[in-house]
Amino acid sequence: MKKILIVDDERVICEVLEAYFVKEGWKVLIASNGLEGIKKAKNQNPDLIVLDLMLPDISGEEICRLVRKDSNIPILMLTAKSAEEDLLNGLVIGADDYVTKPFSPREVVMRVKALIRRTQQTINESKLSFNDDKLIIDLVKKEVKLDNEILTLTPNEYKLLTAIVSYPGKVYSRADLLEKLQENDSYFEGYERNIDTHIKNLRKKIETDTRHPNFIITVFGMGYKFGGIKDESDT
Repeated sequence: MKKILIVDDERVICEVLEAYFVKEGWKVLIASNGLEGIKKAKNQNPDLIVLDLMLPDISGEEICRLVRKDSNIPILMLTAKSAEEDLLNGLVIGADDYVTKPFSPREVVMRVKALIRRTQQTINESKLSFNDDKLIIDLVKKEVKLDNEILTLTPNEYKLLTAIVSYPGKVYSRADLLEKLQENDSYFEGYERNIDTHIKNLRKKIETDTRHPNFIITVFGMGYKFGGIKDESDT
């Protein structure tokens, strides 16, 4: 049985979503404030979090950042904000998708199911290919091929590439990518601007035209995202 954590201070929203997810066979956890949400996210190990951004004690953005430090659990934001900049900022800090209020409970259920499928697929895959096998990443061999030629990547370049391809289209800030380089490497020291140098070097190796990249896309003022198109035949 899958387990979902709903963090929202509006009782009616929690009750409606709970009814819908219970009907789908999910176990539902409810948190009415940020502190309770953080505690349950850590101790109950849910499969997904539905997170309201407007909470009475801690902002949803801050909760998202805290969760992302220790976990890649899918996060669906519930937000009354509709400005593009606000929504993009939510994706930058680590949310995987969002639904604006007012919303249909069925839409939330559908979005959650899609996130779970996407996450499970990523976990199960040992080889990723993009743009009709132009770029292939073997996660077991830690090997990257471009046009069927093996590339020589540094450990940091490989870490950055695999981090960005994990969620195509998701915007990663320099701080996010710096954290990826520091994971499991207490000896790594660097600054956010160093990410630009690593990205520049990585582009030289995987892009046909670095001035018009297809894979590592700059999102001005925000960071980077992966622009490759995932091949359907990946297993």
